[in-house]
Amino acid sequence: MTPPSDLSALKIDRSNTPPSRSGMPLGAVVAVVVALAVAAFLFLPRMLKGAPAVTVGLAEATGGGSATGDGITANGYVVARTKASVSSKILGRLAWIGVTEGSRVNTGDVIARIEDAEYAAAAANAQANVSQFEAQLAQAKRDLKRSQSLRGENLVAESALEESQTRVEVLTAQLASARAQARLAEANLANTRVVAPFAGTVLRKDAEVGEIVAPSSAGGGLTRTAIVTMADLQTLEVEVDVNEAYIAQVRNGQDARITLDAYPDTSFTGRVRQVVPTADRQKATVLVKVSILDRDSRILSEMGAKVVFVSRGADRAAAPRRVLAPAAAVVQESGSAHVWVVANDAVRRVSVDVGATRGDKIEIRQGLTGGESLVLQPPATLKDGMRVKLASR
Repeated sequence: MTPPSDLSALKIDRSNTPPSRSGMPLGAVVAVVVALAVAAFLFLPRMLKGAPAVTVGLAEATGGGSATGDGITANGYVVARTKASVSSKILGRLAWIGVTEGSRVNTGDVIARIEDAEYAAAAANAQANVSQFEAQLAQAKRDLKRSQSLRGENLVAESALEESQTRVEVLTAQLASARAQARLAEANLANTRVVAPFAGTVLRKDAEVGEIVAPSSAGGGLTRTAIVTMADLQTLEVEVDVNEAYIAQVRNGQDARITLDAYPDTSFTGRVRQVVPTADRQKATVLVKVSILDRDSRILSEMGAKVVFVSRGADRAAAPRRVLAPAAAVVQESGSAHVWVVANDAVRRVSVDVGATRGDKIEIRQGLTGGESLVLQPPATLKDGMRVKLASR
């Protein structure tokens, strides 16, 4: 039989424990980290205290279109060429409105009615005046005929005949005036019925029954100047801003493809209807109107859209990208120009090639790509690598 093992001899000898890998107690490491943090907190502000404060502006790459392999692209919105805010010709309270958003109307259809009690009474009163003057004129003509007969027999004086003649002429003029007043009253009464100026679709109701409407806002916020906004959806087109750099490649009648933001997987056929003969100097773009040839009920006014102007091979050369920088950031001296770019709280001098000035912006032909932060009105003491701090505006 094997005797039991003696487990008392099993011990761990800790006399030769190897030193820790760090070679430094944990408490000493923590103390060093804390010391470095305190030093940075105390001395970094002093280091930056002498840094000059500068104001920066942004260099921006102009948008409004780009050149792709298929042609020039630009973003815009769907608009209706025929669109109107329909208002009342007269001041009054809205008594009835017969349309809502999406209603189809034809030319001359009654859209709404204004309370017409006062206008109807005025029209009736004007017609009564006409009838009164007609009766008086008829009597004056009979009196004139009688005076002429009596004058032929020398039974009345010449003055009596002249008075009868004058009365007929006065009443004739008064009757003409009364009839004109009656026509005006009838027109005002007719204007209480607001009619559609053209065939189209109601896009928005701008007033409700009971509100005061007027041709112009003379009554403050409680007076509505429009009852409905309507448009002819058959005249929908897309308006886009095309960069000046590409406008030479866009022409009237040019084919285009339209993609709506709402339906990115579907494209519609279009054609350039008009290149507006003026540019926006602030955006450096030209407005282009593109007719939509594929009519679709999904196309709605004010939708976002992208237009690709289909170009021929000769027209596909990419135009140069334009970068605009604040004019106050450009330092021009001795026929050269440079800017100071701010990055990581330090400035760097960059030589640039400048172009035309557009308001408070200047074109940078070379040296910047857009998106850089530039020092505005840089002081003469700036040097490459100098630390700066941003001034609060």
